[in-house]
Amino acid sequence: MSDVFISGAGLAGMILAARLAQRGLSVTICDPAPPPRDADVAGSDLRSTAYLDPSRQVLEAAGLWADLAPHAMPLDALQVIDTTGWPPVERERRVFRPDDVGLQSFGWNVPNWRARAVLADRLAAHPGVDLRLGTGFREMLARDTSVLVTLDDGTTLRTRLVVGADGRTSPVREAAGIDVRTTRYSQKAFAFAACHDLPHENVSTEIYNSGGALVTVPLPDHNGRPTSAIVWMDEGRRARSLEAAGSDAFADALGHRTLRILGAMRPVTQIRSWPVVTQTATRLAAKRTVLVAEAAHVLPPIGAQGLNTSIADIAALALAIDPADPGAQAALDRYAAARARDMRLRSTAIDLFNRLCRSGNPLVQGVRRTGLGALHDIAPLRIRVMQAGLGGDLSGRR
Repeated sequence: MSDVFISGAGLAGMILAARLAQRGLSVTICDPAPPPRDADVAGSDLRSTAYLDPSRQVLEAAGLWADLAPHAMPLDALQVIDTTGWPPVERERRVFRPDDVGLQSFGWNVPNWRARAVLADRLAAHPGVDLRLGTGFREMLARDTSVLVTLDDGTTLRTRLVVGADGRTSPVREAAGIDVRTTRYSQKAFAFAACHDLPHENVSTEIYNSGGALVTVPLPDHNGRPTSAIVWMDEGRRARSLEAAGSDAFADALGHRTLRILGAMRPVTQIRSWPVVTQTATRLAAKRTVLVAEAAHVLPPIGAQGLNTSIADIAALALAIDPADPGAQAALDRYAAARARDMRLRSTAIDLFNRLCRSGNPLVQGVRRTGLGALHDIAPLRIRVMQAGLGGDLSGRR
């Protein structure tokens, strides 16, 4: 019998497995899809994650950061640009720097497909982790002292705690009878890597325009050329038009959308897309079962909140559970209480911010422009918001 069974060997599931193993727990983790070893392989995750400083600390505690650091690009500044119209016209620009909050870098950006492959190799060699790739969760039966888990290859195993880290359509969440609340925006998001003419100088840029935000995040050079990860949100009808456009037309639209601040830009990976939603689980825990990451919450891809919020789940769960009985209900309730409030506030804030960013209404755009100036120019407000973005308390409570 293992101490903990984790369904889902994505980034969050593997980070959690390593962190719990560091605490002396035996962990079994499974996933039906082995990690792709190249960006162009079917199923590879072309998003990247800017691991903010609190997340880096969790990765260090899990013994993983040394494996990821060689693939990481530091984020030395965040540039925010407000635009209007098409082709977009710049109206306001501000630059936020990490020394305002006592840091050398806001975070370190790593492509998700590469991080997952690196972590899979690390866990495969970990004596406290039983990594089962190519095998998925099928069903479970929770009892008072353990859970009987059946995998999709017919294998059964017994564990003291089941963790659902298996994504927005989580089979564990469904098996536990936990519902979700979903907000849809009629938006889609594109994710890809692109080469460009000018160096990014380790600066990440968010550009607002009607339809949503576009974010460029620094990556290491590709074939000797400066490269950035791109996440581009737009309203559904325009996104479908972009999907149908040829590569030259897409690159031309990308140039307009980025104001050519990095010069000419062209995708160098496949372009993946998905619908933008906010989704939160109605509960985080059931009998000897708990949810983390996208099984618990899905956020629009703004402000590097997605995986960093998931890593905050991991930190809270690792702290809450008792190694003597990791599935004890009191421990799971402590975790749920610790995370539910932050998730509620964070999802509400990101929802409102996304609505503000995507609006084409001139009055709302005026508020957005004024707010950006105030956010940067009023130092206490700038520092407070930057701290919240790094994972601090969104309520302002001390």
